[in-house]
Amino acid sequence: DVHHSWENVGTMSKLDAISALPAAMLANLTLGSDEEGSPLTRSERDVFASRYEVKMLGWNTPAEYMSHVSPYWKTFEAPNPFLHYMLGVFYIFFMFAALCGNGVVMWVFATSKSLRTPSNMFVINLAFLDFLMMLKTPVFIINSFNEGPIWGKIGCDIFALLGSYAGIGGAMTNAAIAFDRYKTIAKPFEAKITRGKAFMIVLGIWIYATPWGILPLLDIWGRYVPEGFLTTCSFDYLTDDESTRSFVACIFFFSYIVPGSFIVFFYSQIFSHVSAHEKAMKEQAKKMNVDNLRTVGSKEDQEKSAEIRIAKVCMGLFFMWFSAWTPYAIVALIGTFGKRSLLTPLMSMIPALCCKFIACIDPWIYAINHPRYRLELQKRMPWFCIHEPKPEENQSQASATTEKA
Repeated sequence: DVHHSWENVGTMSKLDAISALPAAMLANLTLGSDEEGSPLTRSERDVFASRYEVKMLGWNTPAEYMSHVSPYWKTFEAPNPFLHYMLGVFYIFFMFAALCGNGVVMWVFATSKSLRTPSNMFVINLAFLDFLMMLKTPVFIINSFNEGPIWGKIGCDIFALLGSYAGIGGAMTNAAIAFDRYKTIAKPFEAKITRGKAFMIVLGIWIYATPWGILPLLDIWGRYVPEGFLTTCSFDYLTDDESTRSFVACIFFFSYIVPGSFIVFFYSQIFSHVSAHEKAMKEQAKKMNVDNLRTVGSKEDQEKSAEIRIAKVCMGLFFMWFSAWTPYAIVALIGTFGKRSLLTPLMSMIPALCCKFIACIDPWIYAINHPRYRLELQKRMPWFCIHEPKPEENQSQASATTEKA
């Protein structure tokens, strides 16, 4: 307790002792007028301020913008400038990789006739959402090199709005991809998704994401606020009121639990079907006295194999999404319902970093694993050194069918 009798302690001794106090308390001791019971007089505070400059989070932020910042973040000392610059450099790399990668995915899938299938409409939508997420990174990059926000509340709202659409839209798009794989692999004799149905599903995804983006923007339910180093923005999860708690609980359920449950269900059905199919193949191979039935498999078996390979790619995308958004969900839940003291500005910046990193990886998953995409990319960009072998002539008909997946 710093508010005790200091009569027999010299000024410099007091300053040395108080310098070990937390940053928030130091700021209180060095700012404002004399307070009753304060261990420092005004002259001593002036000496202390000259020796130990204490910068709190938001020290260079306009007062009108700080009114939107949670009081919780104001209790932290400003981060080391190196952390701002390091994150800014990371985001420059992420932005370049994601915009180029997802831009190429959209270009190849949209311009290649063999890839313009109903199923790939979901892939294009996912690439566009990742692209959209990275369009907001210049806001963060400039803020980081400024060591604080310079775009005001409008920049904060745009940043958070794009993140809301990209995150929730991406979750539901992954669920749609899982549903399409489920229909193709586990229900092969049912009608496939048509182009019209695929378009309606994509439109439904955007409609589904809209309330969660617009309501906080208009301060109807929830709101967008600065977080962490105050260089990024998201929905409010620190205000202790019923509106904030209900919004966080609902957005967690509808944007994380609901799509995640659909994805887990559809892929579990796919794996159950694939396991049963593989078991039947092995039993048939034993009856035919061959080691591997696929060596003499029919065109349907070849199609099934290609569909399973593409399902693995889609499953990889789901794990990327899960890895990106789970940290964000945990931070939001801790801030709203948990032990808030666990959150630090740096800790709240990590989930956003994960999201941007995953947006860079998604397009390269397709570049590595999708054979028809690799062929089309090799055709358009031969200097890219992909070297994807073309399918054999006697398999061309089967390949044309399988790549519709």
